[in-house]
Amino acid sequence: MLALISGAALAVTGLAVPAAAAAPEQSKPSRASVRPVVFIHGSAGSAMQFRTQAKRLAGNGYPIDLVEAHEYDSPNIATIIAAVYADLDARIDRLLAAAGTEQVDLLAHSLGTFVTQGYLNSSPARAARVANYVNLDGRPAAALPGGVRTLAIWGEGDPARAVAGATNVYFPDQSHTQTVSSTESFQEIFRFLQGREPRTTKIVPQAHAQVSGRAVLFPSNAGVGEAAVELYPVSPLTGRRLTNRPVRVQTVKPDGSFGPVPVLPFARYEFALVRTGQATHHFYFEPFVRSDSFVRLVTSRPGEGIGALVDTSDRHTALTFQRQKEWWGAEGDELWVNGTNILNGANAPRAKRVIGVFAFDDGSDGVTDLTAPLPEFFAVTFMTGMDVFIPAAQQRPGTVQILARQRGGGFSAMPVPNWKSSEHRVSIEINDH
Repeated sequence: MLALISGAALAVTGLAVPAAAAAPEQSKPSRASVRPVVFIHGSAGSAMQFRTQAKRLAGNGYPIDLVEAHEYDSPNIATIIAAVYADLDARIDRLLAAAGTEQVDLLAHSLGTFVTQGYLNSSPARAARVANYVNLDGRPAAALPGGVRTLAIWGEGDPARAVAGATNVYFPDQSHTQTVSSTESFQEIFRFLQGREPRTTKIVPQAHAQVSGRAVLFPSNAGVGEAAVELYPVSPLTGRRLTNRPVRVQTVKPDGSFGPVPVLPFARYEFALVRTGQATHHFYFEPFVRSDSFVRLVTSRPGEGIGALVDTSDRHTALTFQRQKEWWGAEGDELWVNGTNILNGANAPRAKRVIGVFAFDDGSDGVTDLTAPLPEFFAVTFMTGMDVFIPAAQQRPGTVQILARQRGGGFSAMPVPNWKSSEHRVSIEINDH
């Protein structure tokens, strides 16, 4: 049940949309002129890899409700593949009915290309309902999957990879997940799907935005049950809450879904995932300048998964960072925590393809050691971990100052409260653009 705590709460915080920030969008094509788009993620992935592209599509006329992600339990794909196909059949049925079209467009990344190629090759009837397929840095093929018109985008790696008969495009300076989220990939994808150039590759601001998504367990993408999501506006200077009570509270549905909840563009928010008897999990995102239905609050149960390896105490804060563009620690990417750049060539080398970073006081000894990554985290695909002492709040709340600099330019300032890791978990999503 969605409860509006206070309609005036945002007004008293001083949060407002800058007058020139949310200009009207350019004229949109009719709803019937676009096909539904479904993104199928790769290993340990989710809809998050496609967040940026979904918003770029929306800024170019795609209705937000016709762009979806098909999520599944990637570690167990070999035993659940038939169910994944059946669920995809049902999703396509629903989208075709909603859009009034006869076909959809499918996009897949990494392991998702194995899933999707198998799906298209499994049945002529299935392939006939797909107009276009985009194969993102994944599985080569000796023929067009299911005979469907195909675009294959490849990042760094073997330049001989290809899908025979497809339009093959190569970005040798882009890493594995970057090929999903980059501006260059979007231009190729849009041109392929629509037969014309996009009007814009920017995230076009909206005067009124809504956010929805799912709270899910990593890496299965199973919905988090018996939980609530609390929404708080936070200070852009300190990351601390601007209201004592949440401005929205919503019970998570059995599949993990929540929302939509209204947000102010250019304001910052905290999503607090609250479960009885468990540490509160705080999620921080950069401002939602337009509606976003691909938000994922990725968590785990107590004592399970990679989160169980994080040392906790009353004295230190533990942080998890995610960005849908790999961190290259020795090649231009920087992640500053309280004045220290915690990335380097040892803990985030280019070859590791890091998109998830765990930073906490290993051993709870009050000492930072960045000479080598934490091996149990570094052993996990796309992950790394580092021993960083981040003092937690004691007598009064404080702030962890965070600054991320992207290779090629651009930075993000993301201060968050210094929550005690004994009682709180903190995840921070850095934009990939």
